[in-house]
Amino acid sequence: MKKVNFNSADFEPVKKIALIFPGAEESVSHEGTPSVKVRGKLMCRLHDSGEFIPIHLDFDIRDQYLDSHPEIFHLPDHFKAYPYICMWIHPYNQQLLKEVLEKSWRGLASKKQIQAYETDIH
Repeated sequence: MKKVNFNSADFEPVKKIALIFPGAEESVSHEGTPSVKVRGKLMCRLHDSGEFIPIHLDFDIRDQYLDSHPEIFHLPDHFKAYPYICMWIHPYNQQLLKEVLEKSWRGLASKKQIQAYETDIH
């Protein structure tokens, strides 16, 4: 049996930012970990190890962040075949986190949700 060891409080700052995007909803994922979904699809969650946060991100964008911020993002073997990037719980910068979460959300949101968000921020 896999050891599950996480603290939901570690996900709070990520969840707070992720939920600003239209259609983003709080959810529970693998092993009871807190997560955020968009249109029923996983946007991000706290990994059950408690050490990092998998964030849904298209492959081409993912590779850019892995190259530019290797101290913040990594890619365990299990995630290589999937469009996810993994962010260490610490340290991360709020602005970078918001940028990555917005790109994640844009990859999952409907055109209508994206249009509504862009109208709100302009």
